[in-house]
Formats: sequence, structure tokens, C-alpha cells
Amino acid sequence: MTASQLLRPIAYLWVLPNTSLGLLFVLPALLSGGGVRFERGVIEVYGGVTRYFLVHCLFVKAAALCLGHSILGQDRDCLDLSRDHEHVHVRQYERWGPFMIPAYFLSSFLAWRRGGHFYFDNRFEREAYGL
Repeated sequence: MTASQLLRPIAYLWVLPNTSLGLLFVLPALLSGGGVRFERGVIEVYGGVTRYFLVHCLFVKAAALCLGHSILGQDRDCLDLSRDHEHVHVRQYERWGPFMIPAYFLSSFLAWRRGGHFYFDNRFEREAYGL
């Protein structure tokens, strides 16, 4: 067993508070016609209530959103198209753990404060887009 394999359970525990937020969507998504699948060690939740949340309840309309080891998507196609981008965020969550969400919002605020765009100039998004 490699060192990386030994550390996987620790990474999942470190990120669990954030992943739990995404897991809150599983049952409502299933009850509203959505679905759940597992890809690359991450649970993906899509459709139904999840689609409504991503389109109507955020600052911007989102195709997908990462919360730890869970990714919310409008539908399967959105998840397929954004998977590589969202998995950069998964790795960011593994580095930052429970501090990722506050750090993400702080980065958005600082980008906006400097006159940039709160999303596209956010350091976490720039890394995910490969900029």
C-alpha cells in the first residue's frame, strides 16, 4: 500500500464537514426526480432540487458546484462537462479542509475589492481554469 493510499481516509475525514453540505442534497434530489452517481471517488448529485438550487439560489447560475467530495450538477451533461474543473476544487478542498469555504469567499471578496470579478478573479477559480 502506497503512502497516498494510506492518506485517502484522512483526506475524506478532513473534508467531511464540507462534503456533508453536499450530501444534504441527496435525498431531496432523488425525491424530486434527480439522481446520484459516483465518479472518481466523489459523489455527484444532479437534477431536481439540485438544478433549482444551482440556477436560482446562487449569485450566478452554475452548471456545477463542488462541496468537498460531493459535486452538485444541474444534470448529467453539466457534470460530464465540468468534471475536470470540479475535481481541481476537490483537490483544493483536500488541501484546505474545513477552511476552504471561508477561504473561497475571502478570495472572492478580495478580487472584487481590487476591482476584479468576484468569480473569474478568485484564486481558486483561476487555478481550476488553469490560469
